[in-house]
Amino acid sequence: MAADAAEAVEVRGALVRLRRATGLPVAFGGLVESGRPQIRISELSGNATRALSALAVVSGNGLGGKVVALARPCAVTDYSASRQISHEYDAAVATEGLKSVLAVPVVVRRRVRGVLYGALRTAQPLGDRTLSAAVEAARDVEQALVARDEARALLTAVREPAGPSGAAWEQVREAHGTLRALAQRVEDPALRAELLEVCGRLAGAVSPSSPARPAGISPREVDVLSCVAVGSTNAVAAERLGLRPETVKAYLRSAMRKLGARTRWEAVVAARRAGILP
Repeated sequence: MAADAAEAVEVRGALVRLRRATGLPVAFGGLVESGRPQIRISELSGNATRALSALAVVSGNGLGGKVVALARPCAVTDYSASRQISHEYDAAVATEGLKSVLAVPVVVRRRVRGVLYGALRTAQPLGDRTLSAAVEAARDVEQALVARDEARALLTAVREPAGPSGAAWEQVREAHGTLRALAQRVEDPALRAELLEVCGRLAGAVSPSSPARPAGISPREVDVLSCVAVGSTNAVAAERLGLRPETVKAYLRSAMRKLGARTRWEAVVAARRAGILP
């Protein structure tokens, strides 16, 4: 699946979850176009017309453009009458019959990458619960975009003719651990499997002729080893992986036993030799 198509799927899924969580009748959104200060409305859910489809929203204009410019959520109770926004897109909004509208940014590494909208066809305040659900939906998209960015960067590094070495490999290893941690927080099982498959390819890239993986090494044990490999303590690994420190300790002990290692660093070295870690 092409990157743009995959990212569109993430936006579409977030809009469906937003409507389900809030009961909003309409949700829509899109990503910032490459090299241009605007978003393109590409995904709609619950819409009655195509008035908003493919609409280009320029930074600073309308509600979505304001969100792009400020990088923070905004909402209006009556879109066409609001004095908080400019009104370049009133015709499209009116054609769809929208009144109360909220918009939240999708922010990756301090850069707005997209905007998600939710709307009512009546002019009434949108409460904190609705706004929180919209922000949560945007976080889902952010995590998916970060994971895909990490995967692309890692694969690019591995595909370099000479291959990364020394300090460059340490960056790859750090990104590998980050990617595995992110994969566990991605709700889409297909995307999670794709990201973990990339991690596996990276692990094999260091030593393609590595011996077979020791039997019984679980995915969670690999997650823990990838954190230990970049110097994380049990507490830091637990925070990254969403586990309890004692659970991380148990996974690490199990992995050490399976790898025949006496220390955590011996376990990392053994895992690298076995092609489990990059």
